[in-house]
Amino acid sequence: MPASGSLLESYFGFRQHGTDARTEIRAGLATFMVMAYIIFVNPAILGFSGIGPLEGKGLPFAPTLTVTCFTAGLLSIAMGLYSKYPLAMAPGMGLNAFVAFELVAHRGLTWPQAMTVVFLEGLIILLLVLTRFREALMNAVPLTLKLAISVGIGLFIAFIGFFTSGFVVKPSSPLPVALGPMRGLPIAVFVIGLLLTLALMARRVRGALLLGIVGTTVIAIALNGLFAGWQGFTTPGAAQIPRAIVQLPDFSTFGRLDFGLFAKMGVLAAVLAIFSMMLSDFFDTIGTVIGVGEKAGFVDREGRMARLNRVLLVDSVGAMFGGWANASTNTTYIESAAGVAEGGRTGLVSVVVGVLFLLAMWFAPLAGVIPAQATAPALILVGFYMMTLAREIPWDDVEEALPAFLTMLVMPFTWSISNGIGAGFIAYVVIKLVRGKAGQVHGLLYLATLAFLVYFCVSLLS
Repeated sequence: MPASGSLLESYFGFRQHGTDARTEIRAGLATFMVMAYIIFVNPAILGFSGIGPLEGKGLPFAPTLTVTCFTAGLLSIAMGLYSKYPLAMAPGMGLNAFVAFELVAHRGLTWPQAMTVVFLEGLIILLLVLTRFREALMNAVPLTLKLAISVGIGLFIAFIGFFTSGFVVKPSSPLPVALGPMRGLPIAVFVIGLLLTLALMARRVRGALLLGIVGTTVIAIALNGLFAGWQGFTTPGAAQIPRAIVQLPDFSTFGRLDFGLFAKMGVLAAVLAIFSMMLSDFFDTIGTVIGVGEKAGFVDREGRMARLNRVLLVDSVGAMFGGWANASTNTTYIESAAGVAEGGRTGLVSVVVGVLFLLAMWFAPLAGVIPAQATAPALILVGFYMMTLAREIPWDDVEEALPAFLTMLVMPFTWSISNGIGAGFIAYVVIKLVRGKAGQVHGLLYLATLAFLVYFCVSLLS
């Protein structure tokens, strides 16, 4: 153990980051638990589960679950070992919906053709990373916008927590969102879990988020057993002790690509589809890395982050690997902030997450016990942690504050990190131009703003 401990210390630099192996492992458990929903949600989306006439026409559940865990596991370990940052990876929410509902359901692509779009956008992003264009663009973003991206992601994470718990719902009335029905076991579990986690945080208990998730899951299982008619968890097997704990991985869909999409869609339509997905993936990752990096203290006073190109390299490979594996684009997860909130500061966090994902291929029924209502309080409180960066934004400077304001609000309101970044970039550039300060805007920021204008115009015309 001493030799192993010293090896981990020398490789990850625990002392330099004010942490230790125990803290990093606990942080890895917390990150995995708030990400574990993707094990079942990704196969459900790619399989059109419960989507009316499309149900049964998607990818099969079991092999999609396997490749979801497999890609998330390998890529999270690679991220931890190569970048040494506590950034975990998995198939991206929103990006998987684009593949399923836009490319397959709307455009009529086969699944191998849709996954080829994913593979190609990842290849393009990889080329941008190897030429250091992506890193240069991140460094060109003003510090105020970087802070706003972090705060916006915090609001987004909190909104995800409220929505997945059922506390906030999309009602049938004209209202866009509303308070969910305050009845039934799931909402009771969420409220109890939120109060429990708040109490642990108020008492400054170490590992409050992780203990909150575990404690809420135990409460959910107990209540689910006592009130059998009060069930209503949406995740398969949630809050239920599984009958079978072990299941064999299924790789039957792995490695299927089809470049016939250009003939089927036409070259122009195919290029636009690849561009749209690439832009979303490109800036989602930028937002996530900036957001988590700011909160963890990895970003310096000039807004720069060491070893950034390593993070972006693994992330770009994740898109290609996810497409090749038929798991959809793998990307850096905003839920990594949960591990940072638990004190995680090194790549050991990501290695722990990766190992747990690989184990989940075999023990998926056990991972499915954790209901969304148990992880939602952790997401909400991670949002609180990230919101604290708002105090560093110069609110008395309109040129800086207005783009920051739009960035923060557009993310949760449109359910997209990329949309928020795009709104902020466009507002920032327009304000600088009308005030005669065009020279203060970095050339790459002009280029990114132009790309977002094309992206939004394509969406309007499609």
